[in-house]
Amino acid sequence: MSKRWYVVHTYSGYENRVKSDLEHRIETMGMQDRIFDIQIPTERVTELKEGGKRDEKDVKIFPGYVLVRMEMDDDAWTCVRNTPGVTGFLGGSGKPAPLSRDEYNKMMRKTDKGGAAPKRAVVDIEVGTSVRVISGPLSDFDGKVSEVMPEAAKVKVTLMIFGRETPVELSFDQITVIA
Repeated sequence: MSKRWYVVHTYSGYENRVKSDLEHRIETMGMQDRIFDIQIPTERVTELKEGGKRDEKDVKIFPGYVLVRMEMDDDAWTCVRNTPGVTGFLGGSGKPAPLSRDEYNKMMRKTDKGGAAPKRAVVDIEVGTSVRVISGPLSDFDGKVSEVMPEAAKVKVTLMIFGRETPVELSFDQITVIA
């Protein structure tokens, strides 16, 4: 039998509890030789709050899902399936389907080079928010946000340069919100 990754469905918000309970069950039932690893897909997110405060936290990519690396047999299936908070395995016709390596990498947000994917930024900035540029050649200029591009971690800001409104594209770490 081979070690494969399986997707286990849980109650949303109970992923950490399921991981903890399953680790305990593996130990007490002596399943270490069949259930090897448990992962909760997360990514590091930087939130930019009012006042320029930056907060980093881990956010679950797929709430309600946990990945389990195991050799699938009846005992291992029973151990995982009967863990409190687990509602079942992902797979068609009632049969758990293992993930391919590519699927696992995508779920865990791995890059081809084996490193983690770039961090994502979540912003509490809206169009019309007043900001100050804090780094780069336009440092100390004030302006208003005209567009927010969270997937690129950038904003378009209209700055007054030489008496003219000038739109510039800046990354989130180049600005701070003016209170």
